[in-house]
Amino acid sequence: MNAQVIHDSVAGTSATRLSAPERTVFLERLEAAATRLKGIDNLDGAMPGLAGEICDIFGADRITLYQLSADRKALVSRVKAGSKSFRELRLPVTESSLPGLAAARRVVVCVADVYDEGELRRLSPAVSFPRAVDQRTGYRSRQMLLAPLVGVYDNELLGVVQMVNTRSGAPFDAVHEEGVGVLARAVAIALQRAKGLATQATMAGKYEQLVAKGVVSGQDLESAGNAARRHRRDIEEVLLEEHRVPLSEVGEALSRFFGVPYEPHRATRVRPVDLLKNLKREYCESCQWVPLENTKEGIRVVSTDPERLRNSRLVENVFPGTRVEHTVTTGRDFTQLLDLLFGGEAELRSAGESIGDLLSGLADDDETAASDDLSAASDNELVRLVNRIIIDAHNQGASDIHIEPVPGRQRTGVRFRKDGTLFNYIEVPASYRSAMVTRLKIMCDMDISEKRKPQDGKIKFRKFGPLDIELRVATIPTAGGMEDVVMRILSAGEPLPIDQVGLTPANLTRLKSAVSKPYGIFFVCGPTGSGKTTTLHSVLATLNTAEAKIWTAEDPVEITQRGLRQCQVNAKAGFTFAAAMRAFLRADPDIIMVGEMRDKETTAIGLEASLTGHLVFATLHTNSAPESIVRLLDMGMDPFNFADALLGVLAQRLAKRLCDCKQPYRPGEEESRHFLQEYCAELENLPGFKADPAAGYQRAFERLQSEFGYGTPHLQLYRPVGCDECNHTGYRGRVGLFELLLGSGRVKRIIQEHGTVADLLVACLEEGMTTLKMDGMEKVLRGLTDMAQVRAVCIK
Repeated sequence: MNAQVIHDSVAGTSATRLSAPERTVFLERLEAAATRLKGIDNLDGAMPGLAGEICDIFGADRITLYQLSADRKALVSRVKAGSKSFRELRLPVTESSLPGLAAARRVVVCVADVYDEGELRRLSPAVSFPRAVDQRTGYRSRQMLLAPLVGVYDNELLGVVQMVNTRSGAPFDAVHEEGVGVLARAVAIALQRAKGLATQATMAGKYEQLVAKGVVSGQDLESAGNAARRHRRDIEEVLLEEHRVPLSEVGEALSRFFGVPYEPHRATRVRPVDLLKNLKREYCESCQWVPLENTKEGIRVVSTDPERLRNSRLVENVFPGTRVEHTVTTGRDFTQLLDLLFGGEAELRSAGESIGDLLSGLADDDETAASDDLSAASDNELVRLVNRIIIDAHNQGASDIHIEPVPGRQRTGVRFRKDGTLFNYIEVPASYRSAMVTRLKIMCDMDISEKRKPQDGKIKFRKFGPLDIELRVATIPTAGGMEDVVMRILSAGEPLPIDQVGLTPANLTRLKSAVSKPYGIFFVCGPTGSGKTTTLHSVLATLNTAEAKIWTAEDPVEITQRGLRQCQVNAKAGFTFAAAMRAFLRADPDIIMVGEMRDKETTAIGLEASLTGHLVFATLHTNSAPESIVRLLDMGMDPFNFADALLGVLAQRLAKRLCDCKQPYRPGEEESRHFLQEYCAELENLPGFKADPAAGYQRAFERLQSEFGYGTPHLQLYRPVGCDECNHTGYRGRVGLFELLLGSGRVKRIIQEHGTVADLLVACLEEGMTTLKMDGMEKVLRGLTDMAQVRAVCIK
């Protein structure tokens, strides 16, 4: 119920006097009481017990519940608490009384003094207060707060709830006005439950399929129904929590009962902006349905009770002249779906409107769009929309936000990248595409007039929203005069301990030995987003002592460490990586870390520093460790100096990690044979392997068997399944795959002789290096990921 509030403004009832902590406690206590009310089947029997608690919450003397009479012409007092005597009152549904006014207009009514004729006249010329009631009882009524009871299923008037007199003597304030709406909605639900619209007894029949399939016994289902009634809980929650019934099984049981498909929650679902434009979360939550998409067959909607939804024809009223395709979902799925479509309740309180509310405020027509991009970018609705997108991306654990405008009247797509995979988030009206890009440029101090060349910037979001995060922003011109925007959410925080990075014990030991040298150069390589910076900071954390002076040049500074002197490069100001390196050499460094060696000058300075007694770390955008060596030589590095300085190269990738819902299985003989062949694919280039392939395969087999149990009957691999925690993808989080090349004497000789990548690879493999794919396959044997993910990131 979104009732308008009317009161006499002269009385000052609109000023909120509760402090923020008091308001929070008030709303929490009220929500708890409202939740209990919604589960009551017999309101007459239960309300007197709850009435005292409700009066305490509101700080009121009395509460009265009026119910609509059978002829729908009068309000009859049914429950009255706080009075020593009770006499039934019957008031017409007209503006002649305060309850009648609330019912007739369907508004919340707040009165500071019911004896003030002037205040009553300002509410309505016809309203009056029957003083005879007070004269008969000796009670002096003064403050009053009333709200209509409106059916959440059919929007029918059910009655009025009335609070009388504050214990403090002050008028009811704005928080109470908000709270009485929450209370009225809960009472309305309880009244409709009493009419038999949703009792637990009838709900138990929905889950009989669970008994037929053997998921629970008949006795378990009966006890769940009894427990639900006894504790005023939903039977679904009892089945899920106490009887450990899988959510998917509950959904399939509902599907069988109602004869419509089951619609599970999916975090990657695209928001149907057009369908949600005129719908509020409160309405969808109370009516328990929401539209999902507009298909050729009609509008597909999901609800927790399709039968009731069909009978009420609510969908047809909201979307007239449209065919409706019904689906069913569980209560838990539905709550998660509402959080996805409209935003979670906590987020709504802390960060304003939901994404659906914000999009509904934007024009969807080119003709109504603001012609001036700058003025449109400062529009309040658009500002809040951009903030909401960033907040949602952070809350959903996304690493990147992609804004993708297209020419013409097509909508602008917004996508998030999570765990390495892109998925659709929302679509924004085409008329706001330029203004949204302009807004983002303003946030990171870019040139808003320059649209023909790429720009880079950074957003410190704490200046614009409630989150203390930073985003790296890149704009790129695209076809049709458009500009794409890609934002990387920087993972600010403490470095990951080196033993939690994901290195195997052998690689971890070799890495620690390499970086413990007093001088030299060490590289971490891999594509964008592979975790190079995270690994480097984990290494630096092991070297960060009081005796070491450590300088870093980064773009941007993502991870901060106490004890490190970290610098943000600024190309516009001339403070490039090369300039930072030259400055560091004059600042008495022991260890230098440079974010990226992308040019000859930076690499040459880093090499010079490593040869003059400094330990240098850097990142490279290359595919593998041996390829990194050749790439650096191609930049013009002197092979003899470079070979002398090289400590090692660590190549890495990130593969999706299997969720805990993974399913174990025993691989067959054919799968095991193919696994060994794939593991040995790069070992086949070794001279010793070529001379005797059978012996080579046997050595690899014996190693895998001794370390991982490969080839034994008890070996288990895992396949993805999908659950609520991983949004039914089977994967949650990521695992690192590593390839560590050390600057051994043999490797240094090959570098000095301008050897090829193949020569380096053979030398490293013979010295015990495992390639990225071999490391990934070992993590498959450990149950951390599967072969599909390893092949996806290690393909050649």
